[in-house]
Amino acid sequence: MTLLASDPDVDQPDGVDPIRVLEATTATLLETVPVGTAGGLNDEQALRFAGAVEKLGRLVDAHRVAVASDISHRSRPELLEKKLSTRKGCRNEVELLERVTLVSGATVRRRLRLGKNFRPGMTLTGEPIPAAFPVIGAAVAAGALGLDGADAIITVLTPALPRVHPDQLGLAEAALVAAATGTSEDSGEDSGEDSGEDSGVPVSADLSRVQAGLWLAHLNPDGAEPREVQAMQNRGFRFGREQGGLIPVTGMLMPETAAAAKRVIDAYMSPRTAPVAFIDEELAARGETRDPGDTRTPDQKRHDIFAVIVATAAKAADTPTIAGDAPTVLVSVRQEDLAANRGVGHIDGVETPISMDAVRQMICAGGLQKVVLKKNGKIVELGTKERT
Repeated sequence: MTLLASDPDVDQPDGVDPIRVLEATTATLLETVPVGTAGGLNDEQALRFAGAVEKLGRLVDAHRVAVASDISHRSRPELLEKKLSTRKGCRNEVELLERVTLVSGATVRRRLRLGKNFRPGMTLTGEPIPAAFPVIGAAVAAGALGLDGADAIITVLTPALPRVHPDQLGLAEAALVAAATGTSEDSGEDSGEDSGEDSGVPVSADLSRVQAGLWLAHLNPDGAEPREVQAMQNRGFRFGREQGGLIPVTGMLMPETAAAAKRVIDAYMSPRTAPVAFIDEELAARGETRDPGDTRTPDQKRHDIFAVIVATAAKAADTPTIAGDAPTVLVSVRQEDLAANRGVGHIDGVETPISMDAVRQMICAGGLQKVVLKKNGKIVELGTKERT
C-alpha cells in the first residue's frame, strides 16, 4: 500500500514547503531543546517551560485536527472510487489516518469529530452551512485553546444546537472560550501578554465543562427535566452472581445519590474526619502496638467502608425490621467445624461459602445461637442468642 509522502516536485503555495518547514523545526527543537530540559531549570523556569511546551502542543494539536479534517474531506463518500482513502487502499479515512499517523482509531475519530465542528459544510443543494462552533475552532487554530477544553465545551453544548437560537449559542460559545483562554470577549487578547488588569486567568478543561453545563441550563432551562426523567427510568442497583469468591455489584445511580454516597465514603477515608482509632497510650495499656501501615488499596477501603455503612444502617432505629428484629445476616456452620477452626460457613441466601475466619468475625460482631438439627434438617432444639 502506498502511503502519503512529501513530493518535492509538487509546487507549494507561496513557494514554501510546509512539510520541510515542519521537519526542520522538529530537528531544531530536538537539537536545541532536548527532552528532559526541565530538569535543569529552577522551579519558576520549570513552570514557565511547562506552559510553553503546552502552548506548542496546542498548536500541534490544531494542525492534527485540521489535516485530519482535510483528509476526511478528500475521502468523503460522494467521491466514490476517487476517494483518497480508496486510492490509498484503505476502507475509510479513519484507517488511512491510522496508518499514516500511527495513532489509535479512537484518537483519529476524536480529531475528525472536532474538525467536523470547526469546518463549514454544504447542503445537498450547494448552500453553505456555517461551522457549528467557529469561535472554538478559531481559538484551537491559534493555539490558545487545547483539544481537551474544546471537546469539553462542544460535548456539553452540542445537544442544544437544534433547540437554541444560533445567536444565543454563539454568545455562550464566545464566553466559554474567553474563560478557557483567559481573554476578553471584546479584545480577544491572549492572557499571556501584558494586556492590563482586565486579563483573566484561563480555566481548566474540567472547569470549562462545568461552565458549559451552566450555560446549557441557562439557554435551555427545560432541557434538564427530560434527562432527569430518563435517568429515573434507567436508575438501578443489582447484585451479580459469585465470581471467584466475590459478589459483583453493578448499577446506575442518580447524581444526588452518588454524591451523597461519595461524601459519606470520603468522610470515612479522610484522616481528619474518620472515626477515632486507639491512640498509642491505649494500645500500650493493652500491650499492643500500632499497625505499621494500612496496606489496603483505595478500592478495598471503599469496600470495607460500604460494609460499615450497611451494618450501621441495619442497626438504625428507622430501618425496617424482619420478624421484629433488625435485618440480620444468618450464617450456618457445624459446631465441630467451628470448634476445630476448619471447614466453611454458609450465608442464608448466598451460594458462596465463607471462610471460618469470616464466620468468627461475624460471630464476634453479632453473636451465636445454637441450633440442633436432625439428619433430615428438622430443628429439634433452639438455643438462646449468645455474645462471644
